[in-house]
Amino acid sequence: MTERQLDCALDLMRRLPPQNIEENLTGVIDLVPSLCEELLSSIDQPLKIAKDEASGRDYLLCDYNRDADSYRSPWSNKYDPPLEDGAVPSDSLRELEIQANQAFDTYRELYYEGGVSSVYLWDLQEGFAGVILIKKVGDGSKKIKGCYDSIHVFEVQETSRGSNATYKLTSTVMLWLETNKETSGMMQLGGSLTRQAEKTLTVSQSSPHIANIGTMVEDMENNMRNTLDQIYFGKTKDVVNSLRSVNPLSSEGLKKDLQAELFKTLKRK
Repeated sequence: MTERQLDCALDLMRRLPPQNIEENLTGVIDLVPSLCEELLSSIDQPLKIAKDEASGRDYLLCDYNRDADSYRSPWSNKYDPPLEDGAVPSDSLRELEIQANQAFDTYRELYYEGGVSSVYLWDLQEGFAGVILIKKVGDGSKKIKGCYDSIHVFEVQETSRGSNATYKLTSTVMLWLETNKETSGMMQLGGSLTRQAEKTLTVSQSSPHIANIGTMVEDMENNMRNTLDQIYFGKTKDVVNSLRSVNPLSSEGLKKDLQAELFKTLKRK
């Protein structure tokens, strides 16, 4: 019964507006407290932004850079509030994390022209894992509000020779928009998508881990953005067009009368 309740709760959360996930998640946990841990670990929540006082740069908060009640900055590698024994990547992985943050900071600027990105890596018994976070919020306009959250969790397993590596990627995109105009009124649009991919790629000086991961993330985001465009924007446009006519009702009535008269004329012949 618990497993069925969990499936129902996850399906419900996927169908609710992403901008209200925290509020709705709290309500579901209040209803079924026994599923608290499973729900918190299974449901992606909108990313929050914090500022690293040491570097003066913004970074994103999630469960992957959290230890107790503190969050680690990818820029300074320090926890806020300060934490003496907080988990940090090994020295070699920290160097890779710095390079990944620089690479995806450039990627974010090229694709999103703003927003905040963060990359966090952690060691595994074999290989390593990480998460790439990107958040773009609206420009503060009163007429158009919105937010785009992109979460990419990956795992890297190298072969014994180290010439190839297997990359497992799970990507989640959350998008919501709200418009409020005199001509159209208020309209809300939101949803989330989750996709997975796995590839075995060559690892070399020309194709290091960051390049391989970056290629997979770029392809995944392009596919998911196309899906969002087709599902949410395309379907919404079809619904609006079927409900609202750009021509006056009088013109539509005249058109129908003309069609009926033409049909009668052809029928007499």
